[in-house]
Amino acid sequence: MTLPADTLHLAGQHPNHEALLRAFRLTGPDAQLDAFATELAQEADAPYAMVNIFGAEQQFFGLHTPHGDSDLPAVGRTMPLAHGFCPEVVRLKIPRVLPDVFSNPRSAGNPVTDLLGIRTYAGAPLLHRDTVLGTVCFVGLEPRDLKTGRTSLELIKRHRDQVMDFLYRRAGITP
Repeated sequence: MTLPADTLHLAGQHPNHEALLRAFRLTGPDAQLDAFATELAQEADAPYAMVNIFGAEQQFFGLHTPHGDSDLPAVGRTMPLAHGFCPEVVRLKIPRVLPDVFSNPRSAGNPVTDLLGIRTYAGAPLLHRDTVLGTVCFVGLEPRDLKTGRTSLELIKRHRDQVMDFLYRRAGITP
């Protein structure tokens, strides 16, 4: 299946957005995307990782959170568009790595910094041609040394590519 090149750039801006998500079978929480998030969290040594799809709000179709025996805050499957660091990744269409969110004043004031105690972030856009479907990301509660930025960038890009390869294969869509 080949999709038109003139599809959505940001959620809500193109009438084919919902059709595009359905074509990629991105209609709700997905055990296979949860597995991708868990693998990313383990490789990144981070408590949280997500495969985030954008609509009226951020929806975590793939989610890894600490197990029930953890005293870390629980994360649900949705989050307002104004929260988190992924909306910036969607807007810019490029990966973003923040080894210490407090090193950037705009990032330090993000609501999830206070709600969850987020101190590190790495995310990359899930792109079909020039269309952003969502993001893949991990977040942590401890700042990382700035020297870890390149490693985190390589990790998040590799996982982005794995998720997109999976989505293309599953949907029978030509990249």
